[in-house]
Amino acid sequence: MASAATAPPPPASLKRIVAASLIGTTIEWYDFFLYGSAAALVFNKLFFPGSDPLVGTLLSFLTYAVGFAARPLGALVFGHFGDRLGRKKLLVLSLLLMGGATFAIGLLPTHATIGAAAPVLLTVLRLVQGFALGGEWGGAVLLVSEHGDAKRRGFWASWPQTGAPAGQLLATGVLSLLTATLSDAAFVSWGWRIPFLLSGVLVIVGLWIRLSVDESPVFKQALAQAQARRAEQPADVEKLPLVSVLRHHWRDVLVAMGARMAENISYYVITAFILVYATTSAGVSKQTALNAVLIASAVHFAVIPAWGALSDRVGRRPVYLLGAAGIGLWMFPFFSLIDTGGFGNMVLAVTVGLVLHGAMYAPQAAFFSEMFATRMRYSGASIGAQFASVAAGAPAPLIATALLSDYGSSTPISLYVIGAVVVTLIAVGVAKETRHHDLTDVEPSAAELPTTAPAVDARTA
Repeated sequence: MASAATAPPPPASLKRIVAASLIGTTIEWYDFFLYGSAAALVFNKLFFPGSDPLVGTLLSFLTYAVGFAARPLGALVFGHFGDRLGRKKLLVLSLLLMGGATFAIGLLPTHATIGAAAPVLLTVLRLVQGFALGGEWGGAVLLVSEHGDAKRRGFWASWPQTGAPAGQLLATGVLSLLTATLSDAAFVSWGWRIPFLLSGVLVIVGLWIRLSVDESPVFKQALAQAQARRAEQPADVEKLPLVSVLRHHWRDVLVAMGARMAENISYYVITAFILVYATTSAGVSKQTALNAVLIASAVHFAVIPAWGALSDRVGRRPVYLLGAAGIGLWMFPFFSLIDTGGFGNMVLAVTVGLVLHGAMYAPQAAFFSEMFATRMRYSGASIGAQFASVAAGAPAPLIATALLSDYGSSTPISLYVIGAVVVTLIAVGVAKETRHHDLTDVEPSAAELPTTAPAVDARTA
């Protein structure tokens, strides 16, 4: 029988918790994706002038990739304190950091005003964004996973995942509206700042909602057990969450990293690089490309909970494997449709790609959460997810743009994504199914525990 500490909250409370996680992740992803879209459309002109247009885009995407480089550090710091202090406090901090950095980008002087200092300041703020996002994801999905019941965890935990397409939808929608209503000169001059400055308003709303929810009951129970153990054995020093993760869950970290490769790379090729490819190779206007991503993101948002619910019925692995294999098979048709230059074909290409991506992204929250013990779950899930982003999402638009520049063809880009798919299929293929795991029971396997360790330590190590 579930204890009071671990009993599922009433539906109204759970919905409020889901809303708090969703609004926060939407704002964080809005901020993060806004930068990616701006990097593809205007930052090459504003912060890297004088370069060949494609070279300027490469430099712009390089600062975009810097944000990913900071995400593992955010995962380490936020994971450590999130496993020690709780999920809620760290989620509030991540929202403030991300929103503040994005608002500041909207106030930045450009290269024409302060010279080389402009791209330097842009890079610093991008680092802050990446640091905050590295800590946001793990806390947001855990807050929902640890509140919900095991039977529908895949469904409920997938809702914070919809923050990514919602943020993409919001960022792309604002940019699309501005590019449609402003002249190119006005947009480059001042219009691009508006979406970044809007972040300040969104953060206030997000904080109001996020501060209204309670801490995860699973975490509070594990914290109480750890405190009771320390009271009984004052000399017993609790290991750092990172140390415990690397000691007991290193295989799970590798699985999570491998699982992220196809999901992360395909997403940024489909949503960020496509703005470059469509406008430079397919001869499509930036407005048309933005509208295609906008429509596809709305569909992406809708299908993620459905994929999450399916993972509750058939398992996390089958749904994840279906999405990975589907993305690999879709890449050549994806670029072929875009090459036609037709708006309908572009919408079809991006929409199918994001629907298949959703089959990986939806079960990911529950899948990763169920791999780790409570007192190292924030660290484990965050490290596995964010360290992979350095090798996956960070260089994806950069590599794709470089391949396009060198070969003038989409074929190498398709092969690049397919290579990532192979890695993901292997990682998820060797992973254990986690669908039936109770989060209060997930602990290091007996084979990985020290022979002298008492069983009670495993649950809250």
